[in-house]
Amino acid sequence: MWTLPAIPVTRELRRIAVLTSGGDAPGMNAAIRAVTRTACSRGIEVAGIERGFSGLVEGRQQALDMAAVGGILQRGGTILKTDRCADFAAPEVRAAAAARLRADGVDGLIVIGGNGSLTGAHLLATETELAVIGLPGTIDNDIAGTEDCIGFDTAVNTALEAIDRIRDTAHSHERLFLVEVMGRSSGFIAMAVGIAGGAEAIVLPEQYPDAQTVLATLSPRPKASSLIVVAEGTDPNYTQRLTARLGELGQPARACILGHIQRGGSASGHDRVLASLLGASAVDHLQGGHSDLMLGVRNGRVATTPLAQVADGARELPREWMELAHTLAS
Repeated sequence: MWTLPAIPVTRELRRIAVLTSGGDAPGMNAAIRAVTRTACSRGIEVAGIERGFSGLVEGRQQALDMAAVGGILQRGGTILKTDRCADFAAPEVRAAAAARLRADGVDGLIVIGGNGSLTGAHLLATETELAVIGLPGTIDNDIAGTEDCIGFDTAVNTALEAIDRIRDTAHSHERLFLVEVMGRSSGFIAMAVGIAGGAEAIVLPEQYPDAQTVLATLSPRPKASSLIVVAEGTDPNYTQRLTARLGELGQPARACILGHIQRGGSASGHDRVLASLLGASAVDHLQGGHSDLMLGVRNGRVATTPLAQVADGARELPREWMELAHTLAS
């Protein structure tokens, strides 16, 4: 399990705010709970910003205390709601949001979300000098600076449960199934599910191979049934086209799109612990006078990464994962 750093208190906080932004991820509520209960135990008031950066701009907030976050640990989604705010791209909108927070007596902000949300957090911190800490909340697990993100483990387990059921049908009917999982620009879910589910092939967003290439991958494997895991990528019709083309080439196949069931549901124990540690540590870092940082996990420890580095690039899928998947499917 991860080790928490000891952060000396250098700043007195009266009130902090927390928001969730972008796509929802299982475990966000656990992070909100940890932020709230850690802060309240130290006499710090907590404001929950509703609907992400849009709520920040509009001044939508609710007071959070120990009771307000009771019973949310096991709930999926986020009690604060979330969205994607296009207006937040404008510097004047960010300046107005920071001014509103200061007028409300807010000394620091914790942002839970993915790459876009953490980029917004970075701009808010650098342009307005508001103390901002980011937490990686995304099922895609593609944020630079951390080996794990809130929601990834749950999404993988949800998809894996579905794939295990599909595998039963594939074996019974001796069929090829293409199972599409989430991941528009990241193949982490597809790769993890493919390895854990024993897929014969894994299609990543960067690849989009044609049907002939897929058939060549499958042909050395004399199996009565096969399963291909496909990351959704940016082409919403790729999986269906590939399925149809395989049929034309003499390999009948069925497509199964898992869709948004991967986002919902109760967070796994892994994600609840990760979110709780990061949420509590975010309060520690604000009290320690830190800002413009994302908290993640590396080498068994909760670790920091400058939000500028998070904004500059996404985490790449390790090449050895693909090599392992190919070896295990042989």
